[in-house]
Amino acid sequence: MPNEPNDERWSSITGGFVVPIAGLLALLFAVMAGMSVQPALSGSPSDLATPIIFAGVALLCFRVRQRGLAARADD
Repeated sequence: MPNEPNDERWSSITGGFVVPIAGLLALLFAVMAGMSVQPALSGSPSDLATPIIFAGVALLCFRVRQRGLAARADD
């Protein structure tokens, strides 16, 4: 029946989009972390949390990308 879920179809769709999007998000958050370091160092100590959060999110996106590549290699 055409309405039944097909695992092969969903794995190819998600696998094709997760890796490039996660890579772009990691790059974006890394750039945002780099751009916010100078104002954070010259501002108040509470401003230092912004680049740390951006760097953490960049590492998280990079980890998601690596897991996506590993899952793609297993197939």
